[in-house]
Amino acid sequence: MVQNPQPETGLKKRAMRGTVFSLAEFGAANLLRLVSNLILTRLLFPEAFGLMAIVQVFMSGLQMFSDVGIRTSITLSKSGDDPDYLNTAWTVQILRGAILWLAAFAISGPVADFYDEPLLAQLLPVVALNALFAGFMSTNMATANRHLRLGRQTALNIGSQVLALALNIVLAFWLRSVWALIWGGLASTLFMVVASHTLMPGIRNRLRWHRASLGELIRFGKWIFLSTIAGFAMNQADRAILGKFITLDQLGVYTIAFFFGNLPILLSRATLGKILGPLYRMRHPSKSEANRRNVLKARRLAVGGLVAMTVPLAYGGGLLIELLYDPRYVLAGPMVVLFAFALPPQLVSVAYGGILLAVGDSRRQFYLTALTAGLQVALMLVGVMTVGIAGVILAPALAAMLIYPLRSRYLNLYNADDPVSDMMLLAVSLVLNGYACWLHKDGLLQLLS
Repeated sequence: MVQNPQPETGLKKRAMRGTVFSLAEFGAANLLRLVSNLILTRLLFPEAFGLMAIVQVFMSGLQMFSDVGIRTSITLSKSGDDPDYLNTAWTVQILRGAILWLAAFAISGPVADFYDEPLLAQLLPVVALNALFAGFMSTNMATANRHLRLGRQTALNIGSQVLALALNIVLAFWLRSVWALIWGGLASTLFMVVASHTLMPGIRNRLRWHRASLGELIRFGKWIFLSTIAGFAMNQADRAILGKFITLDQLGVYTIAFFFGNLPILLSRATLGKILGPLYRMRHPSKSEANRRNVLKARRLAVGGLVAMTVPLAYGGGLLIELLYDPRYVLAGPMVVLFAFALPPQLVSVAYGGILLAVGDSRRQFYLTALTAGLQVALMLVGVMTVGIAGVILAPALAAMLIYPLRSRYLNLYNADDPVSDMMLLAVSLVLNGYACWLHKDGLLQLLS
């Protein structure tokens, strides 16, 4: 029997409250991450961060290659409140986690050989325990997102990050090795799994294999599965490629720059996915002109704010790195400036992500993701071999711009494109952030091979 979802009244109020919670979670998470970086970079060598960057690339790859869109399905599906559907999704999620753990064992040796780093063969299977544990996460986390009720979820996420930070710092003092970055993450995942079952409201999950629900998950998830494979290339290819072309200490410096330089796009994924996705489902632009006006207004405000964040990063990124880190990380400064220049086209594209999925058009969403990923990887490879790290940083921006006409055409089918506002925003960011690059040209030249 389907649970009666809570009424859709007060949608605007819930969306605003959800935005506040998402911003609070993002701010707390990145403040904790910054504190962690500042402490751990003084206790560990850059090579440790380089090793973890490679490990995270392959763990993200395994997760994406096995993603069947479970959380997205629960958030957007009409059956997202049905206990049979939720329990079947939970059962599939557990199986996925177990497969990921086994797959990590299988690839650990070849990955260690490819990067000529024997320690990777030990690190990958242990880090993969996160995927095994996370498979048991309650579906109530996704249900809370579905109905824009994010308060308790936000508190739990922040609590788990505080736990991870505390353990990482204690273990870094004790171990002085990359292993200090792993055990805190495992403890944090276990905490979230237990909390999702005991502290989140909703059904109590049990193993279930409901054929109709499984069929719906597969129909919706097959394109999500393909999209997330392409998404892996979009989100992780930079570190996978750089890991082969630069040293581990250089990759560790890049990881620090990535954290600061990508804050706006990390914020967009943390907030837009949680807020705009459910809004698109409830008030899709294709249903009425009023929906279009309201949704695009919300989107313009969100994207404009995110693009505005890139400006202080472009002008102050170098100074920020100099203030916070020792001279070993000085090259992260010009990297942050270049990241800020490259982000606006990506932010414009990310903010459209949920519109196609909200009407069940996961096929066209896959086409866009796959084409963007293919272009981006090709441009990164050409870039790293011709101009070095700078080419890798700029490739995603160029790929996003090349794909934009096709994205706009697909969105126009659902009365959801907004090209004039997008081009005006990109033009302003190009002038402002381009001038910042000119001011920092001496530092940027150091990134060229």
